[in-house]
Amino acid sequence: MSQTVLLAEDDRAIRHALERALTLEGYQVTAVADGVEALAQAHRTPPDVLVLDVMMPGIDGLQVCRVLRAEGDRTPILMLTALVETQDRIAGLDAGADDYVVKPFDVEEVFARLRALLRRTSENNGTPASVDVPRQPPGPIGRLIEAAGLRMDPQARRAWRGERELELTRTEFELLELLVRNAGIVLDHATIYDRIWGYDFGPGSKNLAVYVGYLRRKLDEPGAPQLIQTVRGVGYVLRED
Repeated sequence: MSQTVLLAEDDRAIRHALERALTLEGYQVTAVADGVEALAQAHRTPPDVLVLDVMMPGIDGLQVCRVLRAEGDRTPILMLTALVETQDRIAGLDAGADDYVVKPFDVEEVFARLRALLRRTSENNGTPASVDVPRQPPGPIGRLIEAAGLRMDPQARRAWRGERELELTRTEFELLELLVRNAGIVLDHATIYDRIWGYDFGPGSKNLAVYVGYLRRKLDEPGAPQLIQTVRGVGYVLRED
């Protein structure tokens, strides 16, 4: 059965072009023009993934995202944004979005990001993973992984620094889990993109840097060492020193 996409985009030309491209790619697409319609459709017929434009009249994409997350809806969300400043992208992630694409975009990039979001959803629901990320052997609920003062429960998808529980989005959790499982090992950009997104968006992409920056904001504490460290020209490593 084809996977379903709810597309919300107020620009008619972009909406029609993207709806046609997604349909040709094999998705079942429901396209709406604003956030009010998007929420109504999401409640009526929950899709497999949402594609939301940030800037829409009335209820915008960020508000749609916040409402769905507040309701406990964990359907993956890809944001479309013409805003290029880092703080604007962070606003989308803070609202609960899983990923974003900056306009003007290549439709192949949209396809790649949707495939990655849907694959990760399948993996979290028990479908065998398509990338070889090290996993703990099967065990009782509550099996923790620990490194650098962090504790994570992959099955419950919860994480703590010390006694403080961290509120993480799906992508943030998976990125932190990858770093914790490889604590002390420098992971290059290509490896992280492959393990988390299943696609290397190239040297010009700021996607990884935005997520690392946002994770640092949630992890770091005054007077404590920065846990995610940048190795210039290579990638990132989790260590406490």
